[in-house]
Amino acid sequence: MRLRPWVACFVAALSLLVGCATPKSGVSHRTVVPPKATSVTLPAELVGGQFLVVTHWDTNGPWRFIVDTGSTVTLVSQEFARHYATEVPAGDMAAVHVRSADGRSALLPGVRVSTLALGAVHFENVTALIFDFDELSAHYGRKIDGIIGYTLFRDTVLTLDYPRAQLHLAPAAVTPNLPGRVLPLLGDWSHPVVAAQLGDRSFNVLLDSGSDSSLRLNPDIFTPSYVVPPRPGATIATLTGDHQQELGRLADDLALGGRTFERPVVELTDQPSAVGSEVLRHFRVTLDPQHGFASFERDGDDPVASRPLRSVGVSFRHFPAYWRVVSVVAGSPADDAGLESGDLVTRINSELVEQWGLERYEMLVRTASAIDFTLLNGHTETVEHIRTFVLVP
Repeated sequence: MRLRPWVACFVAALSLLVGCATPKSGVSHRTVVPPKATSVTLPAELVGGQFLVVTHWDTNGPWRFIVDTGSTVTLVSQEFARHYATEVPAGDMAAVHVRSADGRSALLPGVRVSTLALGAVHFENVTALIFDFDELSAHYGRKIDGIIGYTLFRDTVLTLDYPRAQLHLAPAAVTPNLPGRVLPLLGDWSHPVVAAQLGDRSFNVLLDSGSDSSLRLNPDIFTPSYVVPPRPGATIATLTGDHQQELGRLADDLALGGRTFERPVVELTDQPSAVGSEVLRHFRVTLDPQHGFASFERDGDDPVASRPLRSVGVSFRHFPAYWRVVSVVAGSPADDAGLESGDLVTRINSELVEQWGLERYEMLVRTASAIDFTLLNGHTETVEHIRTFVLVP
């Protein structure tokens, strides 16, 4: 789990929009699976906690999509919509007002897409929202063309194989023989919710592949015990407004899918509780919305230790030429150095920010004792030497 910049929080924030963006039940897309197909497999990339698949089926593309089981809506780029949008209006997908990168209101228009294919599986007549993915692409260092919500897979059996970095799709016509620990999906078919255990208490969690966290917990369910009490993290600007993280470490172990996660780092939320990729990446997760089951296949039974959460106390929005400071954790080394929201960083350890991919930067934060940030003020650059620290031991 990391102090996430705005663009990483964007994926999780989609779950806040489902009330106004969920397609009406009377309109439905069509899923076309190849004859006699048992399973279609696509390679995936695991980047910054996101499960990415690359696909193309004609002379356009290739297209890179984030698979987000925590969202009920699908989003596509303007470029993708230009190739595949139909002339039929997306009357079942109302436009959504969200917060833009400059803090003002932006409108995500609805669109009807003729085809979205993952390998040999074609989804036709798909309703989606159009979104500008430039900032998200800059953050991940890869061109992102869309986010696929969970409801698109309603007529398939979906497997996110994190250890092997593969996505599998199979038809849902018959009940599959699910491997590993099988749990019932709770609630309606539009959200993959299962029961988990925290100490001796059972609670429901959303399986959210669009989140990079271990556990987001709604304390209204019950009052958890902590070994590290919650403390303020970064203030994150999301699609629905500013949100200050509250981060701590639980005293109880999390049990899910037959595996134990020892005293995980937790982010408190007023939304439904959820587990993200820091937990899911230890499984081959199979979801069968038609029959209402999820399975968790794992390669080992050893408990999973949760490492300390290190930080420099600052979160960024990533742009190609600079990173803009979103917020600074009060009392952190970045705060002591005088960094403020809106500051522009052009270099990290003397290298231009465009040379710092997400994985490389996160590794630096985890391993370095200090980082040099070059700040741009007008035409003047200054270097701040900022220590890393343990935000949550």
